[in-house]
Amino acid sequence: MPRPRLLRNVYLTPGVTYFKPAGVRMVDLEEVVLTVEEFEAIRLKDVMGLNEVGAAKKMRISQPTFNRMISLARKTLADAVVNGKAIRIEGGSFRFVGRTRSFKYNNKKNRSDSR
Repeated sequence: MPRPRLLRNVYLTPGVTYFKPAGVRMVDLEEVVLTVEEFEAIRLKDVMGLNEVGAAKKMRISQPTFNRMISLARKTLADAVVNGKAIRIEGGSFRFVGRTRSFKYNNKKNRSDSR
């Protein structure tokens, strides 16, 4: 039996959780799911410009785990952009850490790191 997944630190929750291609009806759309911790990995590495070690430390995970997470997040985003799919940001195993708010979210329907 695998050990339970640790909660990852997330410093910013997404303000917008759904993106869709313009001109495509919702009925005709396929969608991909980006977890909140994958969103945070993209934010730390690609937006803030942190290296993998620094971003992994902020999220309280190992660098290899961060590398798998960022790779899966980029693959998910590339699939959505190239194939015209909608992106839904939701779920995952994370802990929001901030000065004024603190909550935990653990979605039992997690994707495994092996994908």
